[in-house]
Amino acid sequence: MAEPAPRPTVAGGQPRGVGSGGRGVTLQVAGINTFYGKAHILFDVALEVHAGEVVVLLGRNGAGKSTSLKSIIGMVPVHTGSVLFDGVEITRLKPHEIARQGLGYVPEERRIFTDLTVLENLEVGRQSPRAGVQTWDFERIGRLFPNLARMPQRPGGRMSGGEQQMLTIARTLMGNPRCMLLDEPSEGVAPVIVDQMAVAIRELKAQGVAILLSEQNLRFAQEVADRAYIIEKGRIRFSGTMAELDANDEVRAQYLAI
Repeated sequence: MAEPAPRPTVAGGQPRGVGSGGRGVTLQVAGINTFYGKAHILFDVALEVHAGEVVVLLGRNGAGKSTSLKSIIGMVPVHTGSVLFDGVEITRLKPHEIARQGLGYVPEERRIFTDLTVLENLEVGRQSPRAGVQTWDFERIGRLFPNLARMPQRPGGRMSGGEQQMLTIARTLMGNPRCMLLDEPSEGVAPVIVDQMAVAIRELKAQGVAILLSEQNLRFAQEVADRAYIIEKGRIRFSGTMAELDANDEVRAQYLAI
């Protein structure tokens, strides 16, 4: 089966932000290659996210979604290629240095502190106010996630999986990010929580936060994302708007069908 036609590109082979409306590029990943030991995992992965835009990275298990996010945030070293955040190269920075620049990361594993309360978990993620970004506090978190507002003193270990996922996102928001990387936020949570996640992501988008979302759940992605990339065996196979993906039965069947 023939490969999908490549999307238009800008200088350096970087995919153009389809439907970006002229908004500046917040996150730009240009041709990164990543290895685990001698195993080549990512092959020239390139993508970008604009301010106030939700972009989804779709793919099956093992396609390279989580590795892509971990490479961007510095948890997995990038062998070649570059990652730019607000026009500044962050490729060789350590994860905590990248987080201090205003790039937030929500891991798939959640990694909350089960013995700490909701408020204490949020304090772990607190960073100083950031220019041009409204500062997050518990009151603002509570408006985004009403479930958390009702349990400020509950230990993380006594929360449902969906509530823990909300807490993980909220903890990252306490760092006042301009861009967030969300790794499979809908995985393993109840449908009602997935719906609440969708509402929260749309609200963050409306507030101007750029979001790169790693997902297998196409229905969830269709509810929140503006554009999509599909990754398969470490290579970007599709780049386009969600409308273009919805209209392309061949691509969905080839790269997303189970």
